[in-house]
Amino acid sequence: MKNLKQIVNNLIVDESGQDLIEYALVAALVGLGALVSMRSLANTISNAFNTVGNNLTSGI
Repeated sequence: MKNLKQIVNNLIVDESGQDLIEYALVAALVGLGALVSMRSLANTISNAFNTVGNNLTSGI
């Protein structure tokens, strides 16, 4: 009985998995930020190429 009590107590006190969860949350946040910024950047680049293409077409 004392062994079981010690095992349960060790599981309650152990915080080794907490770091892994924190790193996973930070990685997910960085990934989400990268995804949002890449979508915005893709739209900006697309608009720039369309503008250049339209200007070249109208200049001919």
